Amino acid sequence: MSNKHKILDAILEQGMLPLFYQDSEAGSVEILRTLYKAGVRVFEYTNRGKSALPNFKKLKEIRDAEMPDLYLGIGTIKTPADANAFIEAGTDFIVAPIINPAVAEIANKIGMLWIPGCMTPTEISVAQEHKAMLIKIFPANILGPEFIASIKDLFAGQLFMPTGGVEINADNLKTWFKAGVCAVGMGSKLISKDVMSKGLYDELYENTQLALDLIKKSK
Repeated sequence: MSNKHKILDAILEQGMLPLFYQDSEAGSVEILRTLYKAGVRVFEYTNRGKSALPNFKKLKEIRDAEMPDLYLGIGTIKTPADANAFIEAGTDFIVAPIINPAVAEIANKIGMLWIPGCMTPTEISVAQEHKAMLIKIFPANILGPEFIASIKDLFAGQLFMPTGGVEINADNLKTWFKAGVCAVGMGSKLISKDVMSKGLYDELYENTQLALDLIKKSK
């Protein structure tokens, strides 16, 4: 089995892809450690600030030393230059808010999992043309579970993951999985501004365990 398939299987098994960005290197490391301690084995750091690349390199160092069974990916990759920089830094997979065929080509050439963001059926079709095995539905808070339920039969067999607005709530999660998603992206609803600014790592640990448990029951 290729690494691409192993990572995809890990996302499906976990049912959740946590994601965040923080300027602080130390804070980013503590959040990664907390997520791992709570049971996370696939994680996305996002390229949303000036410290993203150096912080990612530090997280990769910590991962290699302390968490060898964790898959560490990079999100918010919109350009070939960003893709190449983070591939060189050692990312395991790439997530994007858009479809950039040049980024898809880079990932496909090296057999790396590429998860593009889509908002319309046309975009989903384009993503499939560029071999997207998993598609991020974004922004999910705007589109809602009804969108997934409405289009899933048009794209039989395609794997979808909503990101944006997914709640740590049994009813919310059940609605998404019933609509046909295979996993959910979990950002600020899990790793909130308060968690980052106040170092509320115990709260993050408990909420991560809760989210993983609710997802297991919702799938």
